[in-house]
Amino acid sequence: MTGPGQIGAYRIERLLGAGSFATVWLGHDPALDAHVAIKVLADNWSHDLRVRERFQQEARLLWRLADERVVRVHAVGELPDGRPYSVMEFAEGGSLRDRLEQGELPPAEALRVLREIAAGVAVLHRHRIVHRDLTPGNILFRRERVLIADLGLAKALAAASGLTARAGTPGYMAPEQDDPLSAVDTSADVYGLGRLGLRLLGTGVPKGVAALLRRSTARNPRDRPPDAAAFAAELDRAVSGGGFTPLRRATIIAAAAVVLALVPSEAALPEGPRTASDGTGRLTVVLPAGWRAAGSGWAGRPGGDGRLAPALVISPDPSRWQTDPGVPGAFIGLPHSAGPRPTAAGFVAEHPHASCTAAPVRHGEWVVARFTCAGPKPVIIEAARARPDALMYVQIAPEARTTDQEIDALLGLISGPRP
Repeated sequence: MTGPGQIGAYRIERLLGAGSFATVWLGHDPALDAHVAIKVLADNWSHDLRVRERFQQEARLLWRLADERVVRVHAVGELPDGRPYSVMEFAEGGSLRDRLEQGELPPAEALRVLREIAAGVAVLHRHRIVHRDLTPGNILFRRERVLIADLGLAKALAAASGLTARAGTPGYMAPEQDDPLSAVDTSADVYGLGRLGLRLLGTGVPKGVAALLRRSTARNPRDRPPDAAAFAAELDRAVSGGGFTPLRRATIIAAAAVVLALVPSEAALPEGPRTASDGTGRLTVVLPAGWRAAGSGWAGRPGGDGRLAPALVISPDPSRWQTDPGVPGAFIGLPHSAGPRPTAAGFVAEHPHASCTAAPVRHGEWVVARFTCAGPKPVIIEAARARPDALMYVQIAPEARTTDQEIDALLGLISGPRP
């Protein structure tokens, strides 16, 4: 397919994908010196007012959500021929479909991805939006984030009941979506989550997880968990219930923008000033008194050799840090970079936490951004600094009244022995 050289202010570099209703191009934003994905309505549908409205509705929904778990829209426009387009963030990690084509995910990683997908769909449900087309191709990865994409079939709940046209992907859409007289609500997305879980996990999962996936794909919507938040909560309980040794040992942490696949460190640490290292030995940190470390890599950050980037979680209780506001902790990683290494300030800026209130960014050895949030973690700290061998990134979820001086003291410990 011969592509346009320019769409609006964006230089087009290559085709990312093409479907029945739209084509997606990789563009370059000269103002931000960044890549974007530009979705253009297909020419053969440009005069169909219903399809055109659905295309524009997707852009409006994404713009209104503006959440880090959902693909973001930066701008909209029209080509000279009148076809609408939307400019979205570029998910350089590809789709879940791409990853599955390369082989099955390890069980702990598959559970983590499913949990992150559920968290993203829960964002839609909190805004009273039902996605209706949850498939591996609509789950994207940007750096360490799992993103929900393609809201072209999404509907506000008030408009999703009764006389809705057949919509969805066979194998993933709920049975009621095939009946134009049926009500379609958040339980339809739970069905999609269940089908994604079956595709990701297959056999040999804990009994509680298998039971949840069976209930989530029940033919009767009333037999399923009511929404994505309920699905996620039941998945957490099923995982913690165990029944499958590798999963029982997995620590699944997904705080704000952090996406990990972690296995607890089992080696005993010596008394006195203690240190912890990841499996590569490139990341070594000094542990605050009473803290422990867990970690085997940064999921979503593979290097050229396919190995995960170095990463650790440190906390008095790493397994509870994500869910318990009273448990402080930090994620530390050395992100791989496919291109030139980003600056510390640039990397921190990529983690904006749009739903939180930001304090002025502090610059020094560390670039530090502090966010006050209404979620389970009242404070989130994003920090990065340049090391000779890599950029070092830290996300801290401290206690609510932790001062900047205490944060700086913790960062001083995290700096640890240098390679």
